[in-house]
Amino acid sequence: MSNSAPLSFGWFIPTLGDTSAFGDPARSIPQSKEHFERVAQAAEKAGFEYVLVPVTPFCWDAWATASFIVSRTKKLKALVAVKPGFIHPVAQAKMISTFDQLWDGRIHINLIAGLSEKDAIAEGQLGSKEARYAQLDEEVTLIKRLLSEEAVEHQGDYYHVDKPVIIPKPVQQPWPPVFLGGGSDQAADISVRHSNVHLFWGDYPERIGEQIKELRARAAKYGREDEIRFAMRLQIVCRETEEEAWAAANQLVAGATEWKELAKNLSADMNSVANQRQRELSQTVGSRMTPHLWTGITEVRPGAGVAVVGNPQQVAAQLQEFVDVGCSGFCLSGYPHHEEAERFGRLVMPLLAR
Repeated sequence: MSNSAPLSFGWFIPTLGDTSAFGDPARSIPQSKEHFERVAQAAEKAGFEYVLVPVTPFCWDAWATASFIVSRTKKLKALVAVKPGFIHPVAQAKMISTFDQLWDGRIHINLIAGLSEKDAIAEGQLGSKEARYAQLDEEVTLIKRLLSEEAVEHQGDYYHVDKPVIIPKPVQQPWPPVFLGGGSDQAADISVRHSNVHLFWGDYPERIGEQIKELRARAAKYGREDEIRFAMRLQIVCRETEEEAWAAANQLVAGATEWKELAKNLSADMNSVANQRQRELSQTVGSRMTPHLWTGITEVRPGAGVAVVGNPQQVAAQLQEFVDVGCSGFCLSGYPHHEEAERFGRLVMPLLAR
């Protein structure tokens, strides 16, 4: 299946730090507003539409960082997470609408339940992951109503509100675009009912194609089969030649024993289906799922670690395989992030545009 929708591209702001070699402390780039700005400006110049601002205990606050980033760029939008129980829906709705007005429609919303049970408990979420998804479902339903209606009354399992005032209303009507990335059945159900973009983590294109068919069928039950699009969350290692690309990929993870042990321990605390799948893929012989899909980064960090490795033509061809099965967007990252964004924009985007 070929997707005729225009491709959209997002990049990643490394608010947990950056590097060109996990095993070499001298190559690390610490967290700083100067580096976040450098990455954001490189992404905008490269042609990326939005940037994903992450939410983990190791990151800087996403909302404050997102506001800083859009103030330092001209058009770049911020994809910021909404976590269940983290911010009350009334406050969250007002934050979203105010941000949207202040920055002329430059906010996207990313729905997440969180990767780690341990982190959720530390933040005061004592329920199971299933309960967090149930709370997230109620939150996003309520937030959408607050952003698009007046005098909202709601009595649910987690929240009661009685006609709160949400001023201003958002620029993007009826609300900003909603993303969701998750591999569980519960995540899929929330996504087909609420999201504009379902964000897959790296996997085999044929498997992604099957999942797209399943999600479209689910969405059809709610009359939303034409309202939901699909995108891939991937890492990029692109160089002028294939040999240079693989040398850079290998350098990135070489000697990173402490990072591998840390990633292993963090993953043990996670009950995320998507993260479990990444760990499963990391067992691929030689870390190569295909000639240009590589799982090496999953060994040094939890989360979406599958990378596309190769020269510009090879990277574009691998991404095109995901387009052919139904994807119309990519949320990408690469190390170090300012340099990889520049390379991707210069070397790969023109090939995909053609």
